[in-house]
Amino acid sequence: REIRQYQRQLKSLNARMEQAGEVLEDIEKRDDNVYRAIFHAEPIGDAVRNSGIGGVERYSDLEGYDCSEAIIDASRRLDNITKRLYVQSRSIDEVYQMAVTKQQRLAAMPAIMPLPKNRCHMASGFGYRYHPILHTRRMHTGVDLTAAKGEPAYATADGVVRVAGRNVQGFSGYGVVVFIDHGYGFQTLYAHLSNVAVRPGQKVKRGEKIGYVGSTGLSQGSHLHYEVFQNGDRVNPIYFFFSDLTPEEYEEVIELANQENQCLS
Repeated sequence: REIRQYQRQLKSLNARMEQAGEVLEDIEKRDDNVYRAIFHAEPIGDAVRNSGIGGVERYSDLEGYDCSEAIIDASRRLDNITKRLYVQSRSIDEVYQMAVTKQQRLAAMPAIMPLPKNRCHMASGFGYRYHPILHTRRMHTGVDLTAAKGEPAYATADGVVRVAGRNVQGFSGYGVVVFIDHGYGFQTLYAHLSNVAVRPGQKVKRGEKIGYVGSTGLSQGSHLHYEVFQNGDRVNPIYFFFSDLTPEEYEEVIELANQENQCLS
């Protein structure tokens, strides 16, 4: 009778662990797809949450009994939930810190156009384009905004200037460039400038002048080549123009940027 009672209790515990696992799974999904997405943070993913615990000998002391299989299975479930709860707890701590530094993160996010919208034109977007000088189709890792030579270009977020000058190592073909590190995984690049208005190490604010439009390097025509990096990857800059444009203007920019044409650099 005691054994049957233990079996019933074990079955009940398994059912409760199953329910707890489903609740935890819902929290994990919201964490990856809502909470972390709000702050543009990488999701943790199932690979980390469900990674193995311990070695093959972890449950050896539970072997050798009639009900060993059921007990070991329950222990594995409990260990898996415990591991996932720990990972989720760490994630919540990270999200909390992101919330605390929300204003700084927002200031560090590129959120405006690098040129005034009424003084430039979208010439070429992000994606594969035909290069006018190299005469080949290749990945265009930014956007080209045409404007008059000497038109001021502006920092799109708060940050620190890491590079400012002509023919800088690592920026071959870009001519005169400014590269800004904004923190929180964001960097921006402003290329083919005629001149710079900042120096390496200088702190800048969003909207502060950093250089002037030109056509230096491998460039055809006066324009600004602008790139956005997020966590080391080049991303489409037009996704960060939202603070400057009305919904109608934004839709028009997206349409222009998606046209597969010849880039200017």
